[in-house]
Amino acid sequence: MKVLIVSVYFPPAGGGGVQRPLKLATHLPGLGHEVHVLAPDDPKWIHTDENLPLPPQATVHRARYLGPRGRKAAEELRAARGLARLLLRVRLLPRRFLVPDENVPWLLTAIPAAKRIVREHGIDVVITTSPPNSVHLVGAAVQQATGVAWVADLRDSLILHPHRRSDESWVVRLKEQTDHWVARRVARRADAIIGVSEQIAEEARAAVAATGGHAEVVHIPNGSDFDDFDGITYAPGPRFRITHAGSFFGKRDPKPFLTALKALDDPAVVARFVGDFRSADREWAEAQGFGDQLELIPYVPRRRSLELQRESEALLLLIPDAGGRGKGVLSGKVFEYLAAERPVLAAVPVDGAAADLIRETGAGVVAPPDDPEQLRAALADLVARWRAGTLESVQLSQEWKERLSRRTNVRDLAALLERVVARKAE
Repeated sequence: MKVLIVSVYFPPAGGGGVQRPLKLATHLPGLGHEVHVLAPDDPKWIHTDENLPLPPQATVHRARYLGPRGRKAAEELRAARGLARLLLRVRLLPRRFLVPDENVPWLLTAIPAAKRIVREHGIDVVITTSPPNSVHLVGAAVQQATGVAWVADLRDSLILHPHRRSDESWVVRLKEQTDHWVARRVARRADAIIGVSEQIAEEARAAVAATGGHAEVVHIPNGSDFDDFDGITYAPGPRFRITHAGSFFGKRDPKPFLTALKALDDPAVVARFVGDFRSADREWAEAQGFGDQLELIPYVPRRRSLELQRESEALLLLIPDAGGRGKGVLSGKVFEYLAAERPVLAAVPVDGAAADLIRETGAGVVAPPDDPEQLRAALADLVARWRAGTLESVQLSQEWKERLSRRTNVRDLAALLERVVARKAE
């Protein structure tokens, strides 16, 4: 079977969004499939990671990127003053009118390139993986032009955005309406839909039923890449290091945990935040006077991030409730932390998917993300066990490792692709 994966995020892009398409392209050839990848040539990502290896058995194609470069607009605006701020707002304005997202201009080159690849290489099935939502329009266009099977992989909800801030402007309403249009198109036209969480899969099933689509909808979560930690060992330190790996954006908020850290009042505890940290949060933290109890480490390549995770006494997972939308979030970071085998303080919706997985695997403790007192108690429990010498590494059973492994999930994906192609041939 010949597969084309279409993704905006692919090496040399850095960040968590790269791992799912990269691992699909890495593991599918081992199951006997010919894999092609279509990604932008240079979308001017915010972060790059030149050390990430391309999949050795996949053919990577590039289509010229025409959209605006990635940037942290809120941070830039916060730093600007007076006329410079006004001019920056003017420069940023055009991207607000790109719907459903700022990457949509890439379709002008991606769609012709995808059609060419499908025809020249005899592709059997196209996988489009989001975010951004606009990437699925490539799949719809290529399916319509060539008749190839199309599978939409949804790593986020197409219509519910846990990190989108409340805004009643007509531009935001337009984006939301366009998101719904993309979601209906996916539901009506795709041959199969994958939800990275059961909540996303259920949302897709409802949309397929509502639009009269025929897609098979399955839940294939992110997976743990245990091999990625090979050669990285844990060495106990003189202080209790709790590390959060990942950038802060939208409604993800470090302040409740930092408030808990302050209330614990234990100088042996050091909180490390690896990745982009908002200026507003930094200024707030500096005003609290944490001193050497707080380390802010800018974005680092993936290998270094993995080292920092394993070189920690515990790991901090933050998923906001976001009005109930955070309950179904089961991000790739959850599985990465499980592979790191360090105890997790999960500041997540306590009745959500991430909390359930942490409890079921015995990987750590759970507390509400916005409750400083419960977070303090959870942190105190971990610190007490560390002092007593009973804070052990997370030892998952072989059964759990097989269940959580990315390779297992890729096998499930391959089985889905075979079913889709077989149905298309009938």
